[in-house]
Amino acid sequence: MEQFRNIGVIGRLGSAQVLDTIRRLKTFLLERHLHVILEDTIAEVLPGHGLQTCSRKILGEVCDLVIVVGGDGSILGAARALCRHKIPVLGINRGSLGFLTDIKPDELEVKVAEVLEGRFLEESRFLLETEVRRNGEAIGKGDALNDVVLHPGKSTKMIEFEIYIDGHFVSSQKADGLIVATPTGSTAYSLSAGGPIMHPKLDAIVIVPMYPHTLSSRPIVVDGNSELKIVVAHDLPVYPLVSCDGQNHFTCAPGDTITVAKKPQKLRLIHPLDHNYYEACRTKLGWSSRLGGHD
Repeated sequence: MEQFRNIGVIGRLGSAQVLDTIRRLKTFLLERHLHVILEDTIAEVLPGHGLQTCSRKILGEVCDLVIVVGGDGSILGAARALCRHKIPVLGINRGSLGFLTDIKPDELEVKVAEVLEGRFLEESRFLLETEVRRNGEAIGKGDALNDVVLHPGKSTKMIEFEIYIDGHFVSSQKADGLIVATPTGSTAYSLSAGGPIMHPKLDAIVIVPMYPHTLSSRPIVVDGNSELKIVVAHDLPVYPLVSCDGQNHFTCAPGDTITVAKKPQKLRLIHPLDHNYYEACRTKLGWSSRLGGHD
């Protein structure tokens, strides 16, 4: 008896390859007599699909499993929308890196069949929630599976801010910005800024200064249950931005306070049984194979 009967499908817009894969996925799922529901935005560019459609929010309420066709960015968006519903998410990679979307399109039928038959690995990935407050009043909120980033936007000027962890003052920083990343996000923007790679099972958050003014400023890894507070300098001449997964942006003013903490709801991420995190790092990040050229 298959545990997944109602299958939601989300796809990245603007890609003919994604549409081809979704058509193939639809055919495969219908042949197994499953109920397939398309997200409405992708349904609009897939004429004649003949399937039920609904918004991403409703998908989370009516599906047993959601399959995302696209890249890691597609999973990020799905995670923010679906984590509150505790719906497992499976990714088919039609992007570039694919740390989160790890089924190759040419093995779609084999790998998805394994998942439908209950042969899969499930991971729990936590998200961050952030809030920007001005004079004690909330002016913006957002969630992130990868990272929350404070940056100067289009300005080329450095920004100044103070960092507090669990109410304790840590330091004042003058830098191009600050990245607060989850283990999931440690292989994304945080990595390019010099942050460490953290295994997804770690319950930790990394704080990475971006091009800090002092050489002694280094990434800090803190407990995953820590609450971070970032205070933008009161005399700052620029209005920096806060971005969640590089998609949701809030404009901050001098003196604003940004809090970042773990979100209570987590993403249920599904992998095929042969998924190997270190192999993903090796192939996606170009790490060397074994000595002598053997894999």
